[in-house]
Order: sequence, then C-alpha cells, then structure tokens
Amino acid sequence: MGVQERIKDIETEMSRTQKNKATEGHLGILKAKLARLRREALEGPKSGGNAAERGFEVVKYGDARVAVVGFPSTGKSTFLSAVTETESEAANYEFTTLTCVPGILTHKGATIQLLDLPGIIEGASQGKGRGRQVIAVARSADLILLMLDATKSDIQRTLLERELEAVGIRLNKTPPDVYFKPKKSGGIAFTATLPLTHITESVCRNILKEYKIHNADVVIRQDISIDEMIDVIDDNRQYIRCLYLYSKVDAVSLEEVNRLAHQENSVVMSCYLKLNLEYVIEQIWEHLGLCRDACKSIHRSLADPSQFRYALVWGRSTKHDPQRVGLQHKLTDEDVLQIMSK
Repeated sequence: MGVQERIKDIETEMSRTQKNKATEGHLGILKAKLARLRREALEGPKSGGNAAERGFEVVKYGDARVAVVGFPSTGKSTFLSAVTETESEAANYEFTTLTCVPGILTHKGATIQLLDLPGIIEGASQGKGRGRQVIAVARSADLILLMLDATKSDIQRTLLERELEAVGIRLNKTPPDVYFKPKKSGGIAFTATLPLTHITESVCRNILKEYKIHNADVVIRQDISIDEMIDVIDDNRQYIRCLYLYSKVDAVSLEEVNRLAHQENSVVMSCYLKLNLEYVIEQIWEHLGLCRDACKSIHRSLADPSQFRYALVWGRSTKHDPQRVGLQHKLTDEDVLQIMSK
C-alpha cells in the first residue's frame, strides 16, 4: 500500500472516530501517524530531482523573501509585474506561470525578493500538480502572500490554508512554548507548568511512543493541543507570517470590498485599476518586521566589537540628539548615525 493510500485510510478512520475523552489517545496516535506520512509524501523519493524540480531553485537574495501563493488565475503574475520591474507572463487562462519567477521590490532602503509561484491545486500537499515544488519554495519564505480572487467564495482561503497546514506551514502562528529534548536514557521526564485542558501526559507518552521516542525531557509551559505537541516532536514546521491579498476587487460590490478589507491580515487591491498597490507594499513591509543592522550594511567589520567604538545617533530612536549608543541600540527608520571605529 502506497503512502497516499495509507494517508486516506487514516483520514477515514479519524473522520469515523467520535471525539471524546475515551478516544483522545487513539486520535493522538492517528494524528502522529498522519504527520509522519505527510512528511514522507512531501519529501518524495530521495533522488537528485528532475529538470522541472530544479527549475524551482531560486537563490535567496536581498533582505527578505516573499512567496506569492494561490490558485491559478488569481492575479499573481499581474501583481508581480505591477510592483516590480519583472515581467511575469499573465493571461486569462489557468497555469500561465509554470516555474518560479523572481522579482525585486525595493522599499525604504530594503531589498525584498518576490517569488511568483505557479498556481497550486487541491491535493498540492500530496504532490499533485507541482505542489511539492511550490510548497518547498513557500517554506523558505519570510512572508507568504496568499493571493485570493475577490469574485470567488471564501472556501478558496480555507482550501489554501488546509494545503499549507498539511505540509507543516503554520500561518500567523508562533511555536508552542514547549521544551522537548530526546536523550539516550532515563525514560520520559514529563512536566507541565500549568493545567492542561487539551492533552494529557498519557496521550503525550503515546505520541512519543509512535515516534519511537522512549527517552526525552518534556516541559510544557502552554495549554497546547495534540496537534501542537506533534508539531514540537516532528520538528519540521515553519511558522511564517501571512498576508491575504484579495485581487480583482474592481469586479465586486463596495459592500463586499468592505467586508474583505476588514478581515484580519487582509488587504484588497486591483492591479487592473492600480488600486491600493502602495498600501499593499506598506503592509508587506509591516508584516515582514525587518530589523536592519546598519553597521553590517555599511561594512561587516563595523559590527565586530573589536573594531566598533561607539555611534552617535540623531532621530526617533534616541532620548536626545545626538545620543551615544552601542552595537545593541535599535535604530528607527530615517535615523542619522555617525560610527566611530577603533
């Protein structure tokens, strides 16, 4: 039986199992098995990869990488062409983009790499279409732009989130506050610093057993779920900020535009009318939360404590102008500084 057949069997068994206290241990084991199989399906055969897979390899460049992910014909290529100097082929039929097309966005002195990825389809997490390659690139991003068509139903967002969730991409989430370290002997040392309402020590031990882990230190400092515990053990999750971009808003009512715009982490736009593109770029900047190292930007040696003496800073990050600061001082955009080296 292949990996996909085993995945379907487990998903079927989980859907038929009632969720209650008596079955939580069994469901925990099934979820652990499912996580391992999905990881195996995503990694695929351990070979050098074919030419199509290699075509997705793009060298990381600039201060941040942003991946544009979505279903076919949602406006990804048009958006890339609108905000960068890169011409990504766009047309009114699906699957125009067949490989990863990089573009460069320069904003507030930072260089941001935008990647226009081919449209993914349902089942991408199982390797359908070019899902495996697309998702591999998305996992390397500092920010994901989930491109959605404003003229279509909300189910598109749910389906995309489900595909990314299945391959270990956690959107707008932080890693669980859990200390986990396998060891060579001593059994399982389990500690919880607060009452747990979603998982028990017994369930945790069963999940570890499914991963063939019999010796480990586990300290839980957060009221986590079974899925979050599996994320910690599997240690293959990417926690990535996500901005939801609703394109083609020129084709829907003002009431619908208003509804979409007020959703969390969401921005509306129209590349056809060049509507709201500057605000989209500002939101990309805000969601990236870039913190630039001024010394390294000028010359790497200036960030070396043996070469750096102090700096004088004028601007919003100081209490008075100028202020004498050290290497750990956090600058604000448009600050002026003078660096004194040894």
